[in-house]
Amino acid sequence: MTSRRRILQLIGGGAVLAATAVSGGCSTPGGVSQAARTPWRMAGRYDEFRRRALSYALLAPNPHNRQPWLVRLEGADALSLYVDLNRRLPATDPFDRQITIGCGAFLELLSIAAAQDGYAAEITAFPEGADLKSLDARPVARVRFAPSAARPDALFAHVLMRRSNKEIYTTRDPPAEALAGLAAGGQARGVLSQVSSDPVLTAKLRDLTWRAHLKEVMTPAAMQESVDLMRIGAEEVAANPDGIALEGAAIEAGRMLGLVSRRTLADPGSQAFRQGLDLYAKMAASARAFGWLSTQDETRLDQINTGRAYLRVNLTATALGLAIHPWSQALQEYPQMAELYQETHALIGGGRRVEMLYRIGYATPIPPTPRRGLDAHLV
Repeated sequence: MTSRRRILQLIGGGAVLAATAVSGGCSTPGGVSQAARTPWRMAGRYDEFRRRALSYALLAPNPHNRQPWLVRLEGADALSLYVDLNRRLPATDPFDRQITIGCGAFLELLSIAAAQDGYAAEITAFPEGADLKSLDARPVARVRFAPSAARPDALFAHVLMRRSNKEIYTTRDPPAEALAGLAAGGQARGVLSQVSSDPVLTAKLRDLTWRAHLKEVMTPAAMQESVDLMRIGAEEVAANPDGIALEGAAIEAGRMLGLVSRRTLADPGSQAFRQGLDLYAKMAASARAFGWLSTQDETRLDQINTGRAYLRVNLTATALGLAIHPWSQALQEYPQMAELYQETHALIGGGRRVEMLYRIGYATPIPPTPRRGLDAHLV
């Protein structure tokens, strides 16, 4: 029987992934729910072409893994996309900007998957209009599928290996040609895609992203929003395959001892909270380069296009063997982040609206993020 002291050594050694509570979640080897990854194995295994494309689209990156997509199939060749209004992030995303970006990523992956079957996805964003202050019951997009000579996208080959890698990155620097390819991957629909490995700028962005993380975890409402979305242990992850997955043998041991819980992860005085900060500081320091996406204006369509661009950046990174991880806390619009928001835009904005910021490097492979199945998204 494993002793309490041995379990504490495991946890104290950094195995507790508390930092993922506010960075998007990751998993450790062992004690990982396979059931929660079933949608990754089911992708493409549907007879009807729209369901087949949707089974890939639901694997798209999205904020806090909320997977806020609701789809109504219409007729034989169309669908409408809505946002599940119960899956927003009001504390850290008060205007639903990040949720809208996640919808854009969903639509781009839907389009790429449909092209594999020879269908062009004709996407009309916000056909009934939109409010910049908050999303509502109106559709985010209507999509009509046109049988055509749609050319398959080379990025489709990397869909099932796409990850948001939240590990500590190695000290290997990405070569200039890889960074140039990554920047080019997101250049579309008015979105400006930029990357930099300049030592001075990279050091400033490491510091900025760390301070933004610290601001978020020390803002009670923002931190609690993340804590409420934690799924602690494989059983919880399987029951709720969304939000922030905390899995692995040490997590299970810490949970049984009461050392890893929503209470301890929200308590700045707890060991779990302190270890989370330490781990996140190492993650921040490990970034070898940064990339960001910006738009000229601030419209819902700009946000959709940002999501579409980021999906392509993520797939391009996979193709290039790079690890990337969104670090956009400094871009959030709640009042406590206002000073860092301004600092970020002064540093890299160039007069544009920075929509996403992400770190770049190399890291060990990780499992896919839990996903809800296709039926959960169909109205």
